[in-house]
Amino acid sequence: MKLLVVGSGGREHALVWKLAQSPQVTRLWCAPGNAGIAQERLAANGAPVECVNLGAEDLPRLLAFAQSNHVDLTVVGPDNPLALGIVDLFQQHGLRIWGVNRKAAQFESSKVFSQDFMGKYGIPTAVAGTFDQPSAAKRFCASLGGPCVVKADGLALGKGVLICPTLTEAERAVDQIMVGKAFGQAGSRVVIQEFLEGIEVSLHALCDGKTAKVFPTSQDHKRALDGDLGLNTGGMGTYSPTPFLTDSQLAVTAQQVLEPFMRGCTAEGIDYRGILYPGVMLTRNGPKILEFNARLGDPETQVYLTRLENDLVELLDASAGGTLDKLELKWSPLASVCVVMASGGYPGNYSKGKPIFGLEAANALPNTKVFHAGTARAGESIVTNGGRVLGVTALGRDLKEAQSAAYTAVGKICFEGAQFRGDIAVKAL
Repeated sequence: MKLLVVGSGGREHALVWKLAQSPQVTRLWCAPGNAGIAQERLAANGAPVECVNLGAEDLPRLLAFAQSNHVDLTVVGPDNPLALGIVDLFQQHGLRIWGVNRKAAQFESSKVFSQDFMGKYGIPTAVAGTFDQPSAAKRFCASLGGPCVVKADGLALGKGVLICPTLTEAERAVDQIMVGKAFGQAGSRVVIQEFLEGIEVSLHALCDGKTAKVFPTSQDHKRALDGDLGLNTGGMGTYSPTPFLTDSQLAVTAQQVLEPFMRGCTAEGIDYRGILYPGVMLTRNGPKILEFNARLGDPETQVYLTRLENDLVELLDASAGGTLDKLELKWSPLASVCVVMASGGYPGNYSKGKPIFGLEAANALPNTKVFHAGTARAGESIVTNGGRVLGVTALGRDLKEAQSAAYTAVGKICFEGAQFRGDIAVKAL
């Protein structure tokens, strides 16, 4: 099989790394890819993965590339191409592609759509309202009588969610998003939710339009600094499994969320094939959905795919083809921890082009894989090329061993201004 992966981050490096292990894959491209992806080799024939200089949102050129190279399956990583309708476009031209279509992508591309859907189909969530006028939004914030969360409706690189401990901060957040346009058109409308207290976990389920297969739990670390302080980021690290849900509790939670979700999709004429990734808050009153994402999490993908024992090509093919009920997901009993190394200043302004040292030494450690996110090649060097630079991932017999191994690997790597959290997986330990 010839495969094309769309995207350039740590999630896409993890996808490429796992897909390259399949004996079915004889050629693999990534558009646009990164320096780490370009170092991967196929298990079937030793051929290198080829990075092609096509942007993830350049749908016409991606289509032309897939057609001219007779790609058998395209795998989409990021949210933007999905929201732009890459799946619909490829399918209209008879090409096989994995990811959700444009209608299904609304669960992530519009928080208003998602919130309304949860209310309509009885999916447990926070008390919430959706608004297109700042004055009405502020009145609702006041009515909640305490901390709240203000969310831009559209896609904002994971940063359009503002947690507001006071009414003053909530009003400021509404102005920032709706009046100041901090997230551009994504902030034309907002969702305001009551602030839910509890432990947040990431759920993932692979869907094929009829069947949903739930993954083990993981936990992301969104804030930039230790102790969940600092600004919201795209994710500073993650681990799997979490100790906060037993297998039976996970099954119950999945039933409470996935059954009404799939039923609602059928009623609304949404053919949901791809990943559903709900952010879940485990509250005293049971699990509540914070929001839906319509693609694999980053950096959750890095810990999931290091634990996944299935051939990923078979799973994605079954998800796209509607035959997921015939397969069982198989997971390693080992724990996985991913620590993100970011550029100095992230998630604010940061510099690029800083040489990275120690990658080979880190990758040489047992049960360790350094996934590249924002990297590029400059001559003989690999340099920083983004906010989140690397996802240093390690397996262990338990979380403590995996955490220790991941931080040992982080200690081998250096680049100017490197920053990372020192408390990934501490909540579980």
